[in-house]
Amino acid sequence: MLTTLAFSAFIAVSCGWIGTRAVREHRDALAERRGLLDDAAGLLQNSQITFGPDQFPVLVGQIGDGRRAKIELIADTMVTRRLPQLWLRVTLSETREYMRPTIGALARPTGAEYYSLVHDMSEWMSPPETDASLLMRGDGRATAWQIERVSALLRSLFADPKVKEAVITPRGTRIIRQAAQGEPGAHKVLRQVRFPLTAVPADLVALAIAEAETLSALLVEVDIVAPVYEAA
Repeated sequence: MLTTLAFSAFIAVSCGWIGTRAVREHRDALAERRGLLDDAAGLLQNSQITFGPDQFPVLVGQIGDGRRAKIELIADTMVTRRLPQLWLRVTLSETREYMRPTIGALARPTGAEYYSLVHDMSEWMSPPETDASLLMRGDGRATAWQIERVSALLRSLFADPKVKEAVITPRGTRIIRQAAQGEPGAHKVLRQVRFPLTAVPADLVALAIAEAETLSALLVEVDIVAPVYEAA
């Protein structure tokens, strides 16, 4: 009887300790997230950092030519048989709207990519051959020459397995890259989303910005530019 009571007390104390530790570690993880883009802030002019409800930072500023860049981090836990992924999303906004089509590609699609623009595009397109499976779609306005040119660049971009999505639109471009993968222990044992980094490397953010700029320049040289006017 006493042995049973002692064992029950031990189990209760152990469960309480594990629960308290899990709460403390979760609180610490939320605090650590806030500094993930601090190193990258120096890449942009007039940079500002805000925080989402999940405490992941959002960095906004201008690149050298004055265009607006938005840097975000997305924790993806939608695929249950895979470790959580931390995606780096870079959106580069044009200063005007270009007369070019919308085209995008998504690597290793599962249908659960809630953060993807490609899933919202209406026309299915034949993707370039790469080591990864690609979903390529657009808005139906691309010419054969534009498709060929974009496909060549996408083939080069997606040769890097850490590239998840690349998109060109009339108003801007977007690149999504893997920034980190979740810690196996925290995910499998405690079902927590923890990533083994204290800062996203500035070099990685700079690479994604450069890729977004390359996408931006791809269909601009010979296209007609239509100024964007604000409503009176």
